[in-house]
Amino acid sequence: MNKNIEMSLIESAQNFADFALDKRNINIIEQISNTIAQAFENEKKVLICGNGGSSTDAMHFAEELTGKFRKERRALPAIALTDPSHITCVANDYGFDEIFARSVEAYGKEGDVLIAISTSGNSQNVINAVKIAAEKKMISFGLLGKNGGKLNGKCDLQIIAPGITTDRIQEIHITVLHIIIETIERILFPNNYTDQ
Repeated sequence: MNKNIEMSLIESAQNFADFALDKRNINIIEQISNTIAQAFENEKKVLICGNGGSSTDAMHFAEELTGKFRKERRALPAIALTDPSHITCVANDYGFDEIFARSVEAYGKEGDVLIAISTSGNSQNVINAVKIAAEKKMISFGLLGKNGGKLNGKCDLQIIAPGITTDRIQEIHITVLHIIIETIERILFPNNYTDQ
């Protein structure tokens, strides 16, 4: 059992090393952080969606912006598209593939940002949300895995996390989301980071 634990840690560390060594990933994280910071300065908001573990990542990301990340600052407008009453209503009336698209249609405005999380890139409800976001002239960021799936190339910006299994991909995803939040804070609240 110890060997399996060791191999899991080594695999995870290797995925992070591979990800960090690809300078495109660093550039894209910087781009999306700048884009979101600019959206907040323009009184726009972020919507974020995903299924299963990616849904909890969406909630985690939103609460770090509306609540607190590292230091005190004003709340930033982010909405995780995870309301169970909305999801069950839309799934019942329109089908599960429409649950996020209906939220984007309801809340999204031109200049807002949609973060679309899918470890496979093939979640139809996430794909449909990206389509509506494009129609509403929102900016979309895909946080994907494996080969990017059907969402590969469909968002304005994207990151494809390395990893064979969903859990390894999700480890990269939550780290990327944390770094985006930190970078946004460094842009908008530089005085909070003068000691770092």
